Amino acid sequence: MELTIERLGHLGDGLATGPIFVDRALPGEVVSGDLLGDRLFDIRIVTPSEHRITPQCSAFKRCGGCALHHAHPDFVAQWKQEVVVRALAAQGITAKVQALHASPENSRRRAKLAGRRTKNGATVGFFGKASDTIQPIEPCRVLVPDIMKIIPALEQFTAQFGSRKGQLGFWVLASERGIDVAVEGLDHLADTDFGPLAQWAGSNGLARLSVGNEIICQHQAPQMTFGKVKITPPPRAFTQATEAGERALQAAVARALAGADRIIDLFSGAGTLGLPLADVATLQCFENDAALLEALAHGVRHTQGIKTVTTTTRDLFRNPIDHTDLKPFNAAIIDPPRAGAEQQVGQLARSDLRDIAMVSCNPVSFARDAALLCNGGYLLKWVEVVDQFRWSPHIEIVAHFSKV
Repeated sequence: MELTIERLGHLGDGLATGPIFVDRALPGEVVSGDLLGDRLFDIRIVTPSEHRITPQCSAFKRCGGCALHHAHPDFVAQWKQEVVVRALAAQGITAKVQALHASPENSRRRAKLAGRRTKNGATVGFFGKASDTIQPIEPCRVLVPDIMKIIPALEQFTAQFGSRKGQLGFWVLASERGIDVAVEGLDHLADTDFGPLAQWAGSNGLARLSVGNEIICQHQAPQMTFGKVKITPPPRAFTQATEAGERALQAAVARALAGADRIIDLFSGAGTLGLPLADVATLQCFENDAALLEALAHGVRHTQGIKTVTTTTRDLFRNPIDHTDLKPFNAAIIDPPRAGAEQQVGQLARSDLRDIAMVSCNPVSFARDAALLCNGGYLLKWVEVVDQFRWSPHIEIVAHFSKV
């Protein structure tokens, strides 16, 4: 059958009337193939889009790590901005994206890789699209070179320590002081000596090796720097995907909260967005992950020349900060997970905070929460898009709300 692609879906698939999902198709293209359920297979591009380009990654067709290598970067940038604008419009908010910050190629410093033993050794890489098959990713245009260099060692690790039937997961972070690796899937080794694992880590120059959340060896503490504060993140900790994206988010938050001297940081993590402002503002950080807060507090204790920074472990979904408790502050940062933070934002909307910097990785929940603030008397002054995940449909947003 023959179809015309109307738009891109939220995962980057082309969508035709139905909806029918067409892998790696672009709006305006005419395609043909075999329909099975709501998805087209054995796809042939009959009439290509003017935005279609030849993928520059040889792994694109088999790797599930990227979805948009076939689209021109200018088209992808425009599409991501339009997704945000449409999401806001659905909530009755008129806005335009004032800037888009795209991270460069080979800049992604963290990744979740999978490893599996094979007859001839092991394979480490990303899963194929909608598949449990692990695809090798050499070369890769996304990951930083330091991660790519460690993949042969991860293959050796998988062949030596992996189960014949299971698979391993590798949480890899290229920190400022070396590679940090946390491994999952070693339950079959639970009662054995982890000495050989430590020896492997040392011989391959890792900064730290963990199994789950248990540190096996640490030759030097992995390090991230936020403002003046140096943080050692716990194993498998959330970090921004790229340094360029992190800097863009930090700069946007700083612009939004310029002049604020009493800031509350909600869903603070390890202080990525708030700590750069500790030079000029007191900071109270709320986060549900106690390990992240301990890393933040440890860094603060060993830093001079910053204002007071305090931390509180709190589940802001179950126990949001009441608007009456926001009176000591004149600005807020809020960076919730994908679901957004409807209850907490509702309290912010009732507050007298002068400025709010909101960061989000989900345009739909961002727009819903933005509407709560606007209905509470806040003005959406500007919105920016940060594209840390090149060639993926993932979108991050940072916005400035100010009390009218």
